[in-house]
Order: sequence, then structure tokens, then C-alpha cells
Amino acid sequence: MEKNEDLLESLISGLQKKNPHVAAKKMFGRLGASVNGNVFLCLFDGDLVFKLSGEAHTGALKLKSAALWDPGSMGRPMKEWVRIPAIHQEKFKQLAAASLQYVETLPAKKKA
Repeated sequence: MEKNEDLLESLISGLQKKNPHVAAKKMFGRLGASVNGNVFLCLFDGDLVFKLSGEAHTGALKLKSAALWDPGSMGRPMKEWVRIPAIHQEKFKQLAAASLQYVETLPAKKKA
């Protein structure tokens, strides 16, 4: 089990209680959460990664050691995704809610 996977599972469970459309889903082979087929939260090397926009995105990037997420470590970060280290776990619920709220505005992904 990856570091902080229990924390993420608990976070996803809490989100599912409030929104039955939230589903656990893998992204890049790691545990994450999605709504309407769009992943909005995942675990990566012990850190949580959130898909954010606007003030939530700007605020998240101001957290110590937070950065745009570059899943391949090839200098090509994903502009909407912010990687937040576990030292900020007190912010995870707030960030997850902001991420979910943003991703719910996106078009649903069509099932293949």
C-alpha cells in the first residue's frame, strides 16, 4: 500500500457520503477519485494531487512545497493539477471539495 493511501481512502469515502456520483478510480495506476468520469484527486508518491482552478489553484500553489504536478518528471507539468505534500493534510478536505466543485463543471467523459 502506498504511503497515505488510507488517508486518501478516508477522504474519498467522506466525499461519497455527500455526493454519490464520486467514484474511486485509478489514474496512472494510482488510487484516485472521479466524478462523471473525470478524475479530480489522486495519490502520487505519498502526496495528494488535486485538479483545481481559480483562487483554489492559486492558494494551493502558495502552500510550502506545493507544485504543479509533473507525473512523468519530464518538465511537462499538468497546469491544472497541484501536488500537495502530506504536511498539509489539514487542508486536504478543503482542497478536495474545491477540486470536486471545479471538475463537476466539466463535461462528463463518455464511456468507451
